[in-house]
Amino acid sequence: MNKAKQALYLIISLLVVIADQVLKSYIVSNFKIGEEKTVIPGILSFTYLQNDGAAWNIFSGQIVLFYLISIAAIAVVIYYLFNPRYKNGLFDTGLALVLGGIIGNFIDRLHLKYVIDMLQLDFINFNIFNVADSAITIGIILVFIYLIFISEKD
Repeated sequence: MNKAKQALYLIISLLVVIADQVLKSYIVSNFKIGEEKTVIPGILSFTYLQNDGAAWNIFSGQIVLFYLISIAAIAVVIYYLFNPRYKNGLFDTGLALVLGGIIGNFIDRLHLKYVIDMLQLDFINFNIFNVADSAITIGIILVFIYLIFISEKD
């Protein structure tokens, strides 16, 4: 992969981290824990939560485990993102989103010992999440689309 494409994917990751951290900072500065404010009626609210576990608050309080998983995941994503054997725009965009999301949540865990969550979908009973979680989810979907529908053709 040429350096311009590498830079583009790192910029995508950086933008995810910035968006994630800016929204988290806004929430912490303007909300009390548990406070909810409607953003788009019937669709989206902000609700400030502190999550010391993973999705659905599993493994609550296992901060060292999350440090290890985050470091390993960052290493694996960087390996595939910069390995010339695995080059596809969809795949690399997915990896860049995943990388940004992992780093965004890792920053929280390093300095807060928990992750700040705030996005609540009002039209479905779903866990409250954050920008980093969204980037990871979308990135994994893109990687799976590549693996299922495209990789055999590459």
